[in-house]
Amino acid sequence: MDRIRIRGGNKLNGVIDISGAKNAALPLMIIPLLTPETVTLHNVPRLVDAQRLQRILQNHGVDITTAGKKSGQAGAAGETLKISAKTIVDTVAPYELVSKMRASFWVLGPLIARMGEAKVSLPGGCAIGTRPVDMHIMAMEKLGATVEIDQGYVIAKAKNGLKGGHISFSKVTVGATHAALMAAVLAKGDTTIENAAMEPEITDVAECLVKMGAKIEGIGTRNLNITGVTSLHGAEHTVVADRIETGTYAMVVGMTGGDVLLRGARADTIENVILTMQRAGLTVDTTNEGLRIRRNGSGILPVDVTTDPYPGFPTDMQAQFMGLMTMAKGKSHIRETIFENRFMHVQELARLGADIHLHGDMAEVRGVTKLTGADVMATDLRASVSLVIAGLAAQGETNIHRVYHLDRGFEALEEKLQGVGADVTRIAGA
Repeated sequence: MDRIRIRGGNKLNGVIDISGAKNAALPLMIIPLLTPETVTLHNVPRLVDAQRLQRILQNHGVDITTAGKKSGQAGAAGETLKISAKTIVDTVAPYELVSKMRASFWVLGPLIARMGEAKVSLPGGCAIGTRPVDMHIMAMEKLGATVEIDQGYVIAKAKNGLKGGHISFSKVTVGATHAALMAAVLAKGDTTIENAAMEPEITDVAECLVKMGAKIEGIGTRNLNITGVTSLHGAEHTVVADRIETGTYAMVVGMTGGDVLLRGARADTIENVILTMQRAGLTVDTTNEGLRIRRNGSGILPVDVTTDPYPGFPTDMQAQFMGLMTMAKGKSHIRETIFENRFMHVQELARLGADIHLHGDMAEVRGVTKLTGADVMATDLRASVSLVIAGLAAQGETNIHRVYHLDRGFEALEEKLQGVGADVTRIAGA
């Protein structure tokens, strides 16, 4: 099994290209199930999760062709996928595929909307909380589907098609908002979605659906209004820049010091994170190329944060921010309100010398003056990159094991860090 070796202490300077957002790319790859015409997606990141989803879609009969970068494109321009679901040959998404990646469960809505039926295994993914699918099922039922769970599968049917309905989520949920939106665009009549997620990835998906002929109002707000159409057509769309990757590399620079341009980053998608980083002592400037991140001279200041749905501080940045706070000049408090098991990185950061105390859903981080390299183990996607952040500032050598978690969500991480002066090497396992 591969590991990543980091020799810390280098300040970082240069340019890092920001990839397309994983959390937008995956639902965008599922959207073509809604139409027999081809959907072309640009800037799809080269990630393990994207590859897994391609296999799931191909199991349904979807044809996917891949093109590389065009001449003159930036290093992280990603892949171009031409996705055609002209004929769906199977409406079953089996356990052996869905269990490896939670987002693959989102095929449920498009399959019901277009084919009138679907049988999808209950999902897998990171072990950071229960993340039930009850609100996905509720949304399908509100649109007229009959749903039952049998032997680990969600079996849904709408023989006469879906019908518009009123969907009100009891809490903000990105996954169920994606599911409801993708199903409602082909439902007969009008659908309202109350308390919808507002994440930029939801907006990106909605904008692609509009390009395909969907009628959606309220994009980017808590309330979506959809007027169903009889069919959707093909379209061309570019995946939005990854705000989580942007924030992650910004915190890398905050941890190590230096001056790095995050090329292609969009400030409007991470305003809360930018404000938090500025409070921590980083200089963040918006340029016509992206975001410039600097920390020279003074150290890291302690900042308290609480994770919240967008536009609040994202749960997907909590582990990275904790890594940054391990060397702050004082005490900070980080409260996790989204997922109950998302502090698994704490014990691994402690192996590097971090001083962190857990109190229920809150972590108290007491900044230390020195971290020391050690062997650590990645436990989930975002936790693994918090160890990278800490390792880049630690004295000596850090070895991060089980880095397959990183490959699920960060494109070319070692190459990007090496390009700005980090001593980072992937070492192949036996």
